[in-house]
Amino acid sequence: MFPVAVLAGGLAKRLQPLTETVPKALIDIDGEPFLAHDLRLLRAHGIEKVIICVGHLGEMIREKIGGGEEFKLEIQYSFDGPNLLGTAGAIKKALPLLGDTFFILYGDSYLECDYREVQSVFEASGKPALMTVYRNDGLWDRSNVEYKDGAVCVYDKQRQTSTMRHIDYGLGVFRRSAFEKIPDNQAYDLAAVYQELLASRELAALEVRHRFYEIGSFEGIEEMRRHLRSRSARVR
Repeated sequence: MFPVAVLAGGLAKRLQPLTETVPKALIDIDGEPFLAHDLRLLRAHGIEKVIICVGHLGEMIREKIGGGEEFKLEIQYSFDGPNLLGTAGAIKKALPLLGDTFFILYGDSYLECDYREVQSVFEASGKPALMTVYRNDGLWDRSNVEYKDGAVCVYDKQRQTSTMRHIDYGLGVFRRSAFEKIPDNQAYDLAAVYQELLASRELAALEVRHRFYEIGSFEGIEEMRRHLRSRSARVR
């Protein structure tokens, strides 16, 4: 399986004042940091290597999570440095750790999709990137993708339209070539990379069926807690 880059460097302003002293990745979810739940999920899906891209309070994440032994993972860290680099800028800096091909996971997302299927579809596409999408219909968050016949037609997080029924699920697959034009040590957004690839017809897509969970809002945190409790009850 490809390694996974986990984007965990943002300021999480929607969760302030909570995230002024605790990074979003370490928010407590039923007695454990959210990131611990995420890492166990990745391992259960066959992932073996994770690179955590950190910025705001990043040392706290490294101190808490460590090298991955607890999760049976190899975990490394890529720090933004003195200035936050944004989602794509952080990936550009982490490229030496990521290799030629890798998943990218938003660090506040908990995604129970089939990662092997995502990797397989990406490899078969022959394209430098793949976006996973979910038919959201504006239910869980604002839909931002027009998706038709297995392809993304429009992707825009700022200007939604009535024909956007899907949403960027939060998991992508990329070749390093998709980031080569990004300047070093400069802030750059992953959404812009997706849009550039889409414009040049170099973006593959896969619609997933499992809904996403997230901790980017206080409502999302509570829903995440309820989901994990429900799943735990079913296992018993």
